[in-house]
Amino acid sequence: MLRGEVQGNGNEKINMLGKIQDAKKGQIAFLANPKYEQFIYTTQASAVIVKKDFQARKEISATLILVDDAYSSFTLLLEEYHRAISFQKSGIEEPSFIGKDSSVGKNIYRGAFSYIGSKVKIGDNVKIYPHVFVGDNVVIGNNTILHPNVKLYADTKIGSNCVIHSGTVIGSDGFGFAPQEDGSYKTIPQLGNVIIEDNVAIGANTVIDCATLFGDSTIIRQGVKLDNLIQVAHNVEIGKNTVIAAQSGISGSSKVGENNMIGGQVGIAGHLVIANNTGIGAQAGIGKSIKEEGQRIIGSPAFDVKEYFKAYAVFKRLPDLNDRLRELEKKVKELNSITERHEVEGDE
Repeated sequence: MLRGEVQGNGNEKINMLGKIQDAKKGQIAFLANPKYEQFIYTTQASAVIVKKDFQARKEISATLILVDDAYSSFTLLLEEYHRAISFQKSGIEEPSFIGKDSSVGKNIYRGAFSYIGSKVKIGDNVKIYPHVFVGDNVVIGNNTILHPNVKLYADTKIGSNCVIHSGTVIGSDGFGFAPQEDGSYKTIPQLGNVIIEDNVAIGANTVIDCATLFGDSTIIRQGVKLDNLIQVAHNVEIGKNTVIAAQSGISGSSKVGENNMIGGQVGIAGHLVIANNTGIGAQAGIGKSIKEEGQRIIGSPAFDVKEYFKAYAVFKRLPDLNDRLRELEKKVKELNSITERHEVEGDE
């Protein structure tokens, strides 16, 4: 699985993963950070994943697995272990409901009190936990997991190998209201849907709104990872392999590029375009499009991260600079007073 080289006893039995500093026999750990090297000589782990160029300075009792990237390899093991646990459940718990003309694949799990509407298509090995709602005409790809209390509105399309955590709502109405002459607001019907492509992970209590017009979609491209408590508004598109941290919000019709890294509590205004490979620091406010790829920005309003920290260095000194300015003003007034007095005395 890891495409590694075994150095030691290849017959060791492994049943759990652990941290190198406190792992026990039967567990596998990893060493990626040199600061933890001391523990590889004392660990009780049966096996340790290390980089191929690792040079031991003492005797090691554990079996070593030599790989190109120890951290990535351990992450792969975590994924496989999590997958094994997540896909253990199968069968149908009662009470649960499935509507007319809906189809389900092989080896699925439907938890108690789950609801599946009409004309729904569910792939193989899908896990639908208790209290999940799946609306009419929804499509769910193979190996996707819907954790408890996920809500999928009608016409939502979910790809394969997706994980959607508890409390997430997908396909709810976008924030569309037309102001009226009397000061009230008229609700604009939201008729589009949401499309989530393959290998997407969505954290708990995240909301993704449907598109406004019939035939349009809010789109989350393949490989996107969304944290908990994120708001994605109507007609937004998020490019593949972009990651977004908690409490961020993306306003309607904005297009976020591929391979972006967006920190927590970032706010992106509507109808903007964010270029590929953009890095946005936590709590940044994005009020205009970012058209150049590879930028790193922070602040509200956001600008280049290097310039931001230069400005911040000055900002931190403002109280001191203000005191110095007041002292200079005081000295200037004293000098002006002396000059005026001398001029008066000279006239006399």
